[in-house]
Amino acid sequence: MYPDDLKYTESHEWVRKEGDDVVSVGITEFAVEELGDVVFIELPEDGDTTGKGSPFGAIESVKAVVDLNSPVTGEITDVNSELADNLEVLNSDPYNEGWMIRIKLDDPDELDDLMDSAEYSEQFSEDN
Repeated sequence: MYPDDLKYTESHEWVRKEGDDVVSVGITEFAVEELGDVVFIELPEDGDTTGKGSPFGAIESVKAVVDLNSPVTGEITDVNSELADNLEVLNSDPYNEGWMIRIKLDDPDELDDLMDSAEYSEQFSEDN
């Protein structure tokens, strides 16, 4: 259910390594299902910086408004601006077209603190 090439956070963000020091970040299918119909997303600007565990944006659904938390520290190098006009992609393809931001890592070792697919799946199957 959760792609093996990604790393995961307890707050349901995923991370995909795109190069030596760049990652893409999005939210998991589990998060999308829990949120229900997403009606609005707020994302940062290119060039903003973010810290591990700090909010980089917010997502609003018919059920709730939830902070999007950065899994790593670094500079935001790219923002998926198409999401604002095409929120359905979060439901149809959260792991590819549904990416939210790309971050140039300050410390690649922060990736070691994230869960792999099996750990994430185990944690959230126990919670349900």
